[in-house]
Amino acid sequence: MKFTVRLLSGVAVAALSCGIAFAADAPAEVDTSTVARRLTADEYRTIIADVFGPTIELGGRFEPELRVKGLLAVGTTHVSVTSAGMEQYDVMARAIASQVVDAKHRDLVPCKPANEKAADDACTGMFMAKVGRLLYRRPLTDAELKIYVGAARVATNDTKDYWSGLSMSLAAMLSSPKFLFRQVAIVQDPKSGQWRMEAHAKAQQLSFFLWNAGPDLELLAAAEKGDLETKKGLTKQVDRMLASARVEAGVRAYFTDSLGFDEFDTLTKDAALFPKFSAQAAADSQEQTLKTIVDLLLTNKGDYRDIFTTKKTFLTQELASIYKVPLVNDGPNGAPDTWVPYEFAKDDQRGGILTQVAFTALHSPPGRGSPTLRGKALREVLLCQKVPAPPAAVAFDIVQDTNNPLYKTARERLKAHATNPVCAGCHKIIDPMGLALENFDGAGAYRTSENGAPIDTSGSLDGVNFTNAAELGKAIHDNPATSSCLVSRMSSYATGRPIDTGTPWAQDLLKSFAGAGYKLPSLMREVALSDEFFRVSPPDTKAAEAAAPNQPAR
Repeated sequence: MKFTVRLLSGVAVAALSCGIAFAADAPAEVDTSTVARRLTADEYRTIIADVFGPTIELGGRFEPELRVKGLLAVGTTHVSVTSAGMEQYDVMARAIASQVVDAKHRDLVPCKPANEKAADDACTGMFMAKVGRLLYRRPLTDAELKIYVGAARVATNDTKDYWSGLSMSLAAMLSSPKFLFRQVAIVQDPKSGQWRMEAHAKAQQLSFFLWNAGPDLELLAAAEKGDLETKKGLTKQVDRMLASARVEAGVRAYFTDSLGFDEFDTLTKDAALFPKFSAQAAADSQEQTLKTIVDLLLTNKGDYRDIFTTKKTFLTQELASIYKVPLVNDGPNGAPDTWVPYEFAKDDQRGGILTQVAFTALHSPPGRGSPTLRGKALREVLLCQKVPAPPAAVAFDIVQDTNNPLYKTARERLKAHATNPVCAGCHKIIDPMGLALENFDGAGAYRTSENGAPIDTSGSLDGVNFTNAAELGKAIHDNPATSSCLVSRMSSYATGRPIDTGTPWAQDLLKSFAGAGYKLPSLMREVALSDEFFRVSPPDTKAAEAAAPNQPAR
């Protein structure tokens, strides 16, 4: 992977003016030509908070993310940094660096300069080595450390302020592709001659998957001691990480990506039709689903498939108002964002994440519900089955006209629409599932009728009949594609490359997952300990030789 970026911070100019190459090449025995993954916005924020503390403000915008094969995590291998994006990264880098060395946060620097108006290479080197190891997810090379210390010296000599010089050098480090991208270094085993993932690359592969964060000091130390090259050492670290409270962040990150919660950023609702659907309700709805999943799968070590049938969840007053259920709030002053455990009655159609606002509202247009969008999401997001896009010339007038007296319910409108033979094939596999959720309007509120007509929620999924949303949840629970899809999605998320449900690795993981009672931590452990998780391709030496004469600065 090559990077051509424009470094805009003042230290870059200062360093280049002294003839200093701005970034050091990797050691000769390490190849970095394999696929790299750009940090997601969430990963970036987490690293900054871990390294410098939660009070550091970023002050910039992130590059747009790309969803590939249903996952932003796979899209990270397909995106680079535009010139405009690099400017934003530079803005954030300078904002972060200036805060790190200000009077409030200066204790993050493990030493004090002998003279605050002059360079201090020893203090700078100590600080840069410390933070560089965490930001780059590996120790800085001697050449890299020399460059950053030298750049700080140049900037300090120019500004006559040690802290300003240190800030500019740190900003340059934060603007580097070596921070912004998860580069996968590979090495050649001296005994077998096989190429494998370098130990620090292994560490970051583990940490981003299990914790959605960079490696901690213990994991880095394990990599440096060679522990990750042995099954015993790798197992020890994986089990330690899975036992940590930080695994919740990893689970949340996976489901946030897999369920497409980034689409909430652009979700709108007609305020006249759905006055209770506020920005707070949208935020609470995502948190409700994530809390439900974490409680069932991590806290109680439950069966993954039960997330589609569980009656247990968590509500705020805001969500309770949409669900039209009473909620006793014992929080201070009745704070609306206080979370309260809640359990729907056994005979209530509501239950499982499919009936929660985060699913029903997200997969609906601004002014109505949509059996088609919901059914499509069920097929693609939860069963990993691709639904073809509708033909360009199809008219949706009948479906969208919710006030047509001839077609009072969505079922009637879709039936009229489906008489078009061009549409019938796709609608046959998505509408029956989506119609089971018609008791929920475009904002997720429960209803039993539409335009005065009773709503029929019966349907079928792959030959399994159901009469309501609760039975749909049970059908999804029991469908073999549900667990197979999770295995495929999670392994794709972990590796950053599409893993088809039919591949041998996915089939082996599925067998193990089923044998462990469909427990999510068990699946995560199997993925993290798999050889396939760390698989790399040999370097393309011909391409590297061809590019060498025109190799841009890294």
